[in-house]
Amino acid sequence: MIEAEQLTKRFRRLTAVEAVTFTCHDGEVFGLLGPNGAGKTTLLRLLCSILEPTSGSARVDGLDVRRDAPRVRARVGLLIETAGLYTRLTPREHLRFYGRLHGLSGPLLETRVETVLDMLEMTEFADRRAEGFSAGMRRRVVLGQALIHDPPNVILDEPTAGLDVMSIRNVRALIARFRQEGRCVLLSSHSMDEVERLCDRVAIIHKGRLCALDTPAALVAQTGAANLEEAFVRLVGEERLRSDLWLEERQRPRYRFWPRRHPGRSTDV
Repeated sequence: MIEAEQLTKRFRRLTAVEAVTFTCHDGEVFGLLGPNGAGKTTLLRLLCSILEPTSGSARVDGLDVRRDAPRVRARVGLLIETAGLYTRLTPREHLRFYGRLHGLSGPLLETRVETVLDMLEMTEFADRRAEGFSAGMRRRVVLGQALIHDPPNVILDEPTAGLDVMSIRNVRALIARFRQEGRCVLLSSHSMDEVERLCDRVAIIHKGRLCALDTPAALVAQTGAANLEEAFVRLVGEERLRSDLWLEERQRPRYRFWPRRHPGRSTDV
């Protein structure tokens, strides 16, 4: 179980997450939606103890992310959208490396490596160096790293980004399997269809704050929308989205080119 209570993270000039409260239960797939820059990735990093909260609290299976950070990390599998690979290592070597970081060794480690390679259909390229891998192949290896220690809680940031159709279907089936196994799954995605299909409940984040939290069907009914995508736009607000784009445009640097001044020559017109 993953819990956030009045969770807040402030940086010097920005409040990335502000007073967010929710609970993601065991045996549940909990979706996290929000525009780019809404604070989703910061929130995920707070929940797995990579970042320390400014105020509020977060717990994983009852363990506080501040006081019990090592034990929290042992109980969480984290997939971050921007995670990369060591190009000289093979997928098998990546999995062994991350398994050792989690304290696995010997036959248990090798069993977990083979299980994850088979689970994510990486057997064909398990012993190839990662240099030159496609986006989908890299994504599968990174996902495997998050799952190597068989965590009871799984946090996935855009798990199907860059995957082909068959790989997407396999990852979605894997997420459904995690639910059946009683794991707690926190899923952040820009794919409304994916969230609507997989998630038991959905939280919508905008400008670091929680805008709405309910089942996908309830959010659709609440807004009178035809689907979750339309409900999301209505809840966040088209005007607020447009104002964000306007503000982003205004904050871009402007460059002015002035005429070069020459000694003894006036630039006045």
